[in-house]
Amino acid sequence: MKKTFQVTHPKIKPARLIETVRSDVKKYLKRERKKNLPDGVDFWDFDCKFGSTESEAKVIHVNDIGISINSAEEQKLESFYIEILAKPGLRIKKSDNVKTDDSSTTNSKDL
Repeated sequence: MKKTFQVTHPKIKPARLIETVRSDVKKYLKRERKKNLPDGVDFWDFDCKFGSTESEAKVIHVNDIGISINSAEEQKLESFYIEILAKPGLRIKKSDNVKTDDSSTTNSKDL
């Protein structure tokens, strides 16, 4: 998905247009994740970019799309660009040398 969304319209409020953008992004991610995985692949990963224009778009994590849309709404941008490209992903297993010691962690209650 490579798309510039317009969030200004003479009759539709910007908040409703933002909701439509969120819905479109969720639908796209859901549709891409449903596709069959190639052999040797664990999950679908996504390369994402977000910006006010295509040339100004910066790389973001897929989990930060909602935050970016919120910031565009707060800045009252007239339009913004989102690029989401699916790619195969492999999980990296942690090495056995790393110890998990629960006693070294502190709780927020301890502070």
